[in-house]
Amino acid sequence: MDLLEQAILNKKKQAPFYYKFFSLLSVVRVYNLVIVFLAQFLSAIFVFAPKKTLRQVVFDYKLWALMLGTSSVIAAGYIINHFYDTGKDAVNRPIKNRIDTFISQKTKLKSYFLLNFIGFGLGFFVSWRAALFFGVYIFLIWFYSHKLKKYPLTGLFSGAFLSILPFFAIFAFYKNYSEIIIIQASYLFFLLLIKELLKDLENLKGDMLFNYQTIVIKYGEHFTRMLIVLIVILSFLPIYFILKYPEVGYMKYYFVFAVFGLSMIALLIWFSRTQKRYLQLYNLLRIIIITGVFSLILIDKSVIIDRILMHL
Repeated sequence: MDLLEQAILNKKKQAPFYYKFFSLLSVVRVYNLVIVFLAQFLSAIFVFAPKKTLRQVVFDYKLWALMLGTSSVIAAGYIINHFYDTGKDAVNRPIKNRIDTFISQKTKLKSYFLLNFIGFGLGFFVSWRAALFFGVYIFLIWFYSHKLKKYPLTGLFSGAFLSILPFFAIFAFYKNYSEIIIIQASYLFFLLLIKELLKDLENLKGDMLFNYQTIVIKYGEHFTRMLIVLIVILSFLPIYFILKYPEVGYMKYYFVFAVFGLSMIALLIWFSRTQKRYLQLYNLLRIIIITGVFSLILIDKSVIIDRILMHL
């Protein structure tokens, strides 16, 4: 270690506590955790448990344990992902990487094990099946970060699959196996596949430097853009079937917005050649996903009002 690196390291060690605290929040991507938590909570109220009263869902302590456990495990997953990707992130996201390095790797690893322990413990509080789910989920996240994400197909599909698993936990908790939920899950899965591909396009420089064999590196940017357009087209199929269900209510307006937004992504991706443009499309897709989370409250509005007014 040269004198400059040693000086930087000493400076970070002497950084105020709040620097390190916000650094940890950055590493665990607290904004994503909030979105996942809200998505689980709203989907529990308006999708997975439509026959339960609002009070039964909101005051179900096992549901809260499941959601908090999921957040803990996902936060730990972001830490271990950052641990393996520190070099790549320094190239792709230099500003964020500087913020993330205000806490040491040792502290990150301690936080990783603590958060996984909390998540597994909360799962055990719900049931042994929930604990088993979290145990498998923890292993899969580690295996993805350590190995799977470095290869084209496994990186693409495992990344999207791991992102959708938190909703499977709520799905299994309420044992609601309706067709519309399966169709909505397929729509979300398509969006997550597009998200992974856009992220690979955005991170091309760092992935290439650190020998990650993503779809973009293996098959080229042109093929990846074609694949994104194909998946966008496929995502219109579940939207078509979802809109046939009267239960979708005013959420149909969200799907109109989603079709427009996804069409814009499919069109603009053909003219995109820079990381800046890929980042813009990635952010547009995130808006579509986040808007979809909050639009859950629009499902069958008459039923929602009835549950709020009459079953509190």
